[in-house]
Amino acid sequence: MTNRFLNLYNHDFARVAVGVPQCRVADPAYNAAQTIALARQADAAGAVLVAFPELGIPAYSCEDLFQQRALLDACNVALADIVAASRELGAALIVGMPVRVQQRLFNCAVVVARGRVHGVVPKTYLPNYSEFYEARQFNAADDAGVDTVMLLGDEVPFGALVFEAADQPLLRFHCEICEDVWVPVPPSSFAALAGATVLVNLSASNVVVGKSAYRHQLVGQQSARCLAAYLYTSAGQGESTTDLAWDGQALIYENGDLLAESARFASDSHLIYADVDLERLARERMHQTTFGVSVRRHADEVARFRTIKVDVTMPRNAELPLARAIERFPYVPSDPRRRDERCHEVYNIQVQALMQRLASSKIQKVVIGVSGGLDSTHALLVCAKVMDRLGLPRTNILAYTMPGFATSERTLRQARELMAAVGCTAREIDIRPSCMQMLADLDHPFSRGEEVYDVTFENVQAGERTNHLFRLANHLGAIVIGTGDLSELALGWCTYGVGDHMSHYNVNASVPKTLIMHLVRWVAETGQLGGAAAAKPGKVEKAEKAGKDTEPRRNVLIDILETEISPELVPGKANGAPEQRTEHFIGPYALQDFNLYYTLRFGYAPRKVAFLSWSAWHDASTGRWPDEGHVARHAYDLVAIKRNLRIFLDRFFRTSQFKRSCIPNAPKVGTGGSLSPRGDWRAPSDSESVVWLADLDSVPDDPHA
Repeated sequence: MTNRFLNLYNHDFARVAVGVPQCRVADPAYNAAQTIALARQADAAGAVLVAFPELGIPAYSCEDLFQQRALLDACNVALADIVAASRELGAALIVGMPVRVQQRLFNCAVVVARGRVHGVVPKTYLPNYSEFYEARQFNAADDAGVDTVMLLGDEVPFGALVFEAADQPLLRFHCEICEDVWVPVPPSSFAALAGATVLVNLSASNVVVGKSAYRHQLVGQQSARCLAAYLYTSAGQGESTTDLAWDGQALIYENGDLLAESARFASDSHLIYADVDLERLARERMHQTTFGVSVRRHADEVARFRTIKVDVTMPRNAELPLARAIERFPYVPSDPRRRDERCHEVYNIQVQALMQRLASSKIQKVVIGVSGGLDSTHALLVCAKVMDRLGLPRTNILAYTMPGFATSERTLRQARELMAAVGCTAREIDIRPSCMQMLADLDHPFSRGEEVYDVTFENVQAGERTNHLFRLANHLGAIVIGTGDLSELALGWCTYGVGDHMSHYNVNASVPKTLIMHLVRWVAETGQLGGAAAAKPGKVEKAEKAGKDTEPRRNVLIDILETEISPELVPGKANGAPEQRTEHFIGPYALQDFNLYYTLRFGYAPRKVAFLSWSAWHDASTGRWPDEGHVARHAYDLVAIKRNLRIFLDRFFRTSQFKRSCIPNAPKVGTGGSLSPRGDWRAPSDSESVVWLADLDSVPDDPHA
């Protein structure tokens, strides 16, 4: 079987490794043995590419010993040992050694796989400053003047090369050496334009204070600029400490994201691994059209690269799950510091955007409907901060809670407490009389006393609320603030037109539900409102008596976070539980936000989305939900993942686009989410979902099948 679901290679990932072997100066046989041992470990772990340090076969710190024939001959013998060992390995190896070419010596990366040398890449930039004297022993790549070299009795490609795995055309790698990445325009920049998705740096790189952090900057930025993975290896234990020291730092980055890092100053040989998403890199290049412009602009440099096929076979038949951590909540960083930064930035994007809209329209008041649920809560918090920054009173926020036939006592109480805590102008309008008039006009059975709770019954209530808000805005000189979020837009979970679909400006439209949960919590925990959100409520103005249950029990924002999500359009049970549970109809927001991210941001096929979802969600003990609670301990099997992904795909691609084609203005807050027809997402309103559902049908119920 060559299409096993639970195999990373069948989803366009590739496991790569960086090795830092213990070495001895001027002992190629020992160093080759250490290299071979690490290569076998990497191969056994399923890696198909393993990189080793610069001049790792003789050791970088040999200095003038590189002029000794005995050492150079021994390097060739050691290389032959590595080549022989590679016959039994599926991985390609990249090793560093000096290579003689027409009475000149070059510092080279040698690519070995399946018992032969596939190519040799010389170092382009030789440092000859401070502690470096490489120009004393070596020649630069531009001085070679040849495109092949005799090595171990065979003529092999030499120069600017891109290596392509025979079994995976997306795995195209390029080698550069140490200083090459420190220059203004590294050779790997042109190699990436020539199609290399994985960039490999064989480095020695002695350590000094602060250098480790700078390596991270160099490697991370180069991987991001080139839309590539970047493997970096450096010399470690055993190099000469006559004048220098070595830390053996190894790094693997993917498009600016750190995937793996070795321990520094290790006393023995070590490896790091990472599963690189080759499809992500290829799709980012296709999406970012300026990458293609750069290829054309630098056509002469790109043309210098030759593509060399490498005999690497992906181990597709074995069960090989991802070793890479997949965040359950891609919109919400699991690291607390990064999560706080994300919340701060998103909140301020929303605030700044609404400030500009009010300034440009010369309007100083906003109208907002407050349900006591998550979305309207966060929108209200944004409005409060906007008024503070504009130097306007929060009473310019005209907030209305509009109880209907299914409004629960809990959400009504929360709406009252929240409005009082914010300090806005708070009012209540009972929409039931106007809804009954509309239902009577429609001759709906409910108006005759029958318990018919159909879509008309639901949308009459949603429409009445929005209709009131717009007319109130006209009457009071304000604009209506929309509260619906990105997740609802993706699933079409909004009432079209005169419903929660429409507003004058929507601050939440590109914020997914899972992130809104954390924004509300962040506001509560960081005191963004300038005081406790559960401060003692003041007077609530209302059309009807609000009742006595207005005293806060504890922080109202936390209460809202713990309230089950429901549109509250159908009367609930006698025990107060809602009749409508949103996630019962459209699936858990945790899964649907995951599906949205990988479908919208990367355009992955459903089969890969399901694979990633299983990798993130199948084991309750490995989930990284930022808060403590039941979601952190939850797990979904592949059957549940498929069921909810099917809901998402059909709603997203077939039934919901017409709602997104005419949404109000709203600020984009993240690269992973905007469905504005004026921004990230332009799609026909009458497309089908058949190709996505057909792809999903190829996913088995049992991942181990």
